[in-house]
Amino acid sequence: MAHSLSAKKRIRQNDKCRALNRWRKRTYREAIKDFQELILHGTVEQCEAKLTEIYKILDQAASTPAMHKKTASRYKGRLATKLNKRKAAA
Repeated sequence: MAHSLSAKKRIRQNDKCRALNRWRKRTYREAIKDFQELILHGTVEQCEAKLTEIYKILDQAASTPAMHKKTASRYKGRLATKLNKRKAAA
């Protein structure tokens, strides 16, 4: 356990940041899972609406240390490819 005040403060800050980062990661992971479920069982319009929602979530996560900007871009590209394949099949 930390003894100095500054070390105790860092522990509090780390706990707060860790909780926030875990929430952000859980948010975009759940959204991506929902999108993949829609790709299999939903309509194209539902998929497009969900994809725009995911873009917003990924951009917000990429503006924080929770996710790198290029990682968010890679996710968005792969999800758009899945949607385009779904459109071509429909």
